[in-house]
Amino acid sequence: MPHTHSLYEVFLRVAADRSFTSAATALGYTQSAISRQVQSLEGELGVTLFDRPPRGVRLTEAGRVLLPHAEAVRDRLAAARAELDALRTRARGLVGVGSSPTGAGATLPRTLAAFRALHPRVEVARTEGSSGHHLRLLAAGDLDVAVVSDTAGRSLEGSTLHHLLDEPMYVALPGGHRLADRRELRLAELADEEWVAGSARPEDTLMRPAAESGFRPRTAYVVQDWIAKQGFVAAGLGVTLLPALAADAVRADITLVTVHPDDAPHRAVYAATPRGLNPSPATAAFLAQLRETAGELMTPRPRR
Repeated sequence: MPHTHSLYEVFLRVAADRSFTSAATALGYTQSAISRQVQSLEGELGVTLFDRPPRGVRLTEAGRVLLPHAEAVRDRLAAARAELDALRTRARGLVGVGSSPTGAGATLPRTLAAFRALHPRVEVARTEGSSGHHLRLLAAGDLDVAVVSDTAGRSLEGSTLHHLLDEPMYVALPGGHRLADRRELRLAELADEEWVAGSARPEDTLMRPAAESGFRPRTAYVVQDWIAKQGFVAAGLGVTLLPALAADAVRADITLVTVHPDDAPHRAVYAATPRGLNPSPATAAFLAQLRETAGELMTPRPRR
């Protein structure tokens, strides 16, 4: 990639060619520009670097002392440019990524597989947890990007949001349930059901939109883990809401039925980055891959 030359690189070129004119041709400057840059370096160091006889130039004793140091500066600059070029072309770097368990089961693995193939020298450090947890990590500067949702009413302020997708909600029913053959359900039809939820407060769960509209589920069991929730449902202990991103991992003895979007609106899923900070090239590349994966991700169909 073309770049400007440091005073030390100009000095080395003149020293090698023993000519301002030849150095100017090699570096793409005018002869007067080369002369000014050498004079600037001499003024900065307080020494004369070249004798200027009628034909050509020669290093002074001070110039010969400077020569190995200028070569070291040139080599360090070349190494720095190489690393910056690698960063700019996303050849290396580190991206800290956070995701919820549902995102980790669908969107993230596909993104990681495609990203690793394209950028094998970028290391991805992954954490798993709630959206609220990852938003706090973003604010603290401990993450570069997090896949988060707005379902539980948590504040997404303080982050820059990149919309990925809107996923519908399913209700997970045990096998043989009286409503298992329906294509879509209203929550009012499940008013007498016992529910398995992540919190005793519906406002802190996927049920928040329904709770705000007046639906009060009968929460029989508070279970955090998705796999454990499925076990409770499969055993006939209750029903639960399930986002579409988690549907691919649902066990065979559970049936998923779409919930009417007026009762359980589609959940917006975002990639969040720290507000006010420009993403690194590696992070920008990861964001682009997240968007591409989200665009390709098909909404899972209910299992029958």
